[in-house]
Amino acid sequence: MDGLKEIAVIWSAETRRAVRSGRVLVLLGLYSMFSALVLLIVGAIANAIREQVTARLAEAGTGEEAAAAMAAEMKEGLLGALTSNDTALMEALSQVPIVVLVVFKVTLFFLPAYVALMGFDQISGEVGPRSIRYITVRARRSSLLMGKFLVQASLLVGLVLVIDLGVFIYARITNPDFTFAALGLNLLKFWMAAIVFSLAYIALTALCSALFRSPAVSLVFNFVLLFTFWLMDVVGQAYKDGVPGFIRFLSPSYYSGDLLHPQLSQFGVSGVAYAGFAMLFLGGAYAVLRARDL
Repeated sequence: MDGLKEIAVIWSAETRRAVRSGRVLVLLGLYSMFSALVLLIVGAIANAIREQVTARLAEAGTGEEAAAAMAAEMKEGLLGALTSNDTALMEALSQVPIVVLVVFKVTLFFLPAYVALMGFDQISGEVGPRSIRYITVRARRSSLLMGKFLVQASLLVGLVLVIDLGVFIYARITNPDFTFAALGLNLLKFWMAAIVFSLAYIALTALCSALFRSPAVSLVFNFVLLFTFWLMDVVGQAYKDGVPGFIRFLSPSYYSGDLLHPQLSQFGVSGVAYAGFAMLFLGGAYAVLRARDL
């Protein structure tokens, strides 16, 4: 059996097993509850601010045009804060309700942890009891790794699409000026951005799962690495002009800001960076699998 067929067989079998286990439903429920909580909180805050501004303008005798102008100005200010005042990015996202962008930013921050919970035992769960030997005698270790990686990627693609669709439908209901054309286009953009972002972290989870025989240790080590990458990004951003600022380029989190950028050059840098991190982590996982006794 050649490599591609081995990967396809492993992917198919592992996907069916994951679906039958009910893990997908649990993960979907967890992701849905978190996203819904963020969505409701952000929506409630936005509605409260809007009502207060409208009431004060009404008391002052200001017309509807002035109220609309002030609302547009507030949206532009929030959009500038969320996009680091990038003019091109602000223009590209001008039609998207602020609630969608805030939910996207928040969920993107927690998505690596969600990925870790989804696949921390993809390899270590079979290395510990040595059931992985039944696979490795019939397929290459590289095929096993890629098959497991594609299973996690496939599940995440579907889960993220379901959640993003729900967020955008909510935004469409609560914002009548958010057209179906804008909804479809931006749904595709936000979904693709989340997938590109996640690929590196799926590969990182595969590496952590390959390093240890115990799934619990794999999960803890995965969270340690996630915190380390986050800390590198925070410190690097805080000291951009100094020597410590260079460490931000070593963190995958740093490149998330341009995933929605309309300019291909800006988006391309982020895409290439995440592809590079994914290849690096997958290469490390393969090196571990080749060297260790399964």
